[in-house]
Amino acid sequence: MVALNNFADMVKTAISEKIDIIFSGAGLPLNLPMFLTENSKTKLVPIVSSGRAADLICRKWKEAYDYLPDAFVVEGPKAGGHLGFKLEQIEDPAFAIENLIPEVKKSVQVYEEKYKQAIPVIAAGGIYTGADILKIMELGADGVQLGTRFVTTTECDASDNFKQQYIDSRAEDIEIIVSPVGMPGRAIHNDFISRMKAGEKKPVKCPYKCIKTCDVEKTQYCIFAALQSAMKGNMKNGYAFAGTNAHLATKIISVKETFENLKNEFKIAWEEKYRKFVSE
Repeated sequence: MVALNNFADMVKTAISEKIDIIFSGAGLPLNLPMFLTENSKTKLVPIVSSGRAADLICRKWKEAYDYLPDAFVVEGPKAGGHLGFKLEQIEDPAFAIENLIPEVKKSVQVYEEKYKQAIPVIAAGGIYTGADILKIMELGADGVQLGTRFVTTTECDASDNFKQQYIDSRAEDIEIIVSPVGMPGRAIHNDFISRMKAGEKKPVKCPYKCIKTCDVEKTQYCIFAALQSAMKGNMKNGYAFAGTNAHLATKIISVKETFENLKNEFKIAWEEKYRKFVSE
């Protein structure tokens, strides 16, 4: 997260430890390539929410570092957690992921053609089923990123109580909140959120100093503490960030089974759409 106070240290450490890939969002990582070393193999993938942002990053990186992104993640407004959109944009069809993918692809294509380098575009935000994957990739996405679908897997390190929030949720429980860091976020409604909306303030002692945009003196609660509490299953003192389709979860299963389900869903959707061509 570009917004982290220790962003530079985390990037340097990741590269020195030979991490395969860095996904960087929560701000434009305009100086990310400067941390690469001569023999580093780490790939750099910015997360953007518009073609304009993708164009700016490509232009600045090429001018300053002679480097282009190894890929882009374009995240739409149906994602979970903090969102890179204004409140009024979240429900605006113009900012739907279906419109953002062609927009980002068009911006990226200019640099692909000019510098003869492929820059894959990975779609994220509200993609939950195999049918969703088919639809998104037909719009030009080179890949997809799924988060919400894998929260309710055995391998996810969040507590079972956290995962149960997804399973028990209804579509109407998933709402947009205003985070203490000044950004809108999508979460599953619970008593903690109700108390914060009512104006309750939790005393904030900040040992983390994690987010640049967080005003400790004015913040209603500590976002880091709330999310950590929720992950550990203490929903009284936190809440679960979640994508718009979190309510579709029905049980906790393995990652392997989740992948099998996704492949089957994709196959069914493909066959339903293209059966007539196959039969011919």
